Amino acid sequence: MIASDLEMLLRAVFAIVGAGALGWERERYGKPAGLRTQMMVGLGSAMFTMVSLRLYLASQHESSPGQFDLMRIIAGIIGGIGFLGAGTIIQSQGSVKGITTASTIWVVGAYGIACGLGYYSLAGMNLLLALMVLIVFGRLERRFLGSPLDPPSSAEEFPLEGGQCRDRRDE
Repeated sequence: MIASDLEMLLRAVFAIVGAGALGWERERYGKPAGLRTQMMVGLGSAMFTMVSLRLYLASQHESSPGQFDLMRIIAGIIGGIGFLGAGTIIQSQGSVKGITTASTIWVVGAYGIACGLGYYSLAGMNLLLALMVLIVFGRLERRFLGSPLDPPSSAEEFPLEGGQCRDRRDE
């Protein structure tokens, strides 16, 4: 059955809100793919999925000579999201940064696909688990492994040589 316009709007809103929660966590730490980026990835994934699903269902009811493969569209979405994620990864001076942000984009894409298909419980579980990994395990990592990535504070500055100050977020 083809979803109504109201149902598709609900799926899109669900995708935006959940992706926004993950984006807020990234934004909070000053990461390159923050709130709006994650929301757009979630919305885009949901929209591509809904359009693809509509086309697939329409092709099943009409006598069309061609085949429509929904999985190819989903695979294309995943590939595009991988490309976006790769853009957030930076290698500098022997270290790699941005892997968590890149993987968050990937998870948001999967979340958007689930929302686009109307799998709200699956999407909700994905969202809760992703937030748990980012927030709870992020805190544990900082506490026990001594990661320097504390939430940014505009009041915290550290002196550099020559009397200059740098913002803690530059670490």
